[in-house]
Amino acid sequence: MRIPLTVDPCLWERAVAIGRRVLWLHTYGERYVDETAGRPYGRVLLPRDRPRCVEEIPDDAEAMPEKPAYDPVSEDLWVGSGRISPVPRAVREYQVSGMNVLDKWFGYRRRNPAGKRHLELDHEVARRWLPSWTTELLELLNVLGLLVREEPAQADLFNDVCAGPLITVLDLTAAGILPVPTEAAKALKATSDAGDTLFDL
Repeated sequence: MRIPLTVDPCLWERAVAIGRRVLWLHTYGERYVDETAGRPYGRVLLPRDRPRCVEEIPDDAEAMPEKPAYDPVSEDLWVGSGRISPVPRAVREYQVSGMNVLDKWFGYRRRNPAGKRHLELDHEVARRWLPSWTTELLELLNVLGLLVREEPAQADLFNDVCAGPLITVLDLTAAGILPVPTEAAKALKATSDAGDTLFDL
């Protein structure tokens, strides 16, 4: 993957600001918290038109859903006979590396959940829709809705960076940054400490 690196410090700062906001969203408001920048801790909510559970998702075994249904006109997301609205089409279709986020999330919470089953215990799955899943789904829809709203700024930034002067491979080589030292290219080893080592680096 080629990532354009801008020479312009103003564009760099824009990229850093957008990156912090996206990471704040990806972590449900746990990382890159900054109240003054509109990134409060743990409160990732659309400012308006938030999705809400209009019709409760049943929690009886017979009503356990197999897959969600979606109406792009009414912006209704149906989970069994339960309904969540509004869910804009861009949110329903939101993808990461070609993977639909809602479908992936739902895949592990449906009547016949996704995943390999090698052990007997793997067949022990939820037989009813859990109320906590509805809360999780609403939280996810808020995150995806906010990520969709970031896309125009990301596209503008990308175009501005590509239109301006870029840091080249020759520049990085001359500065001694490239080639990457062998020890820096090795995979990180797991530590014995329990903790959030990824973010503690």
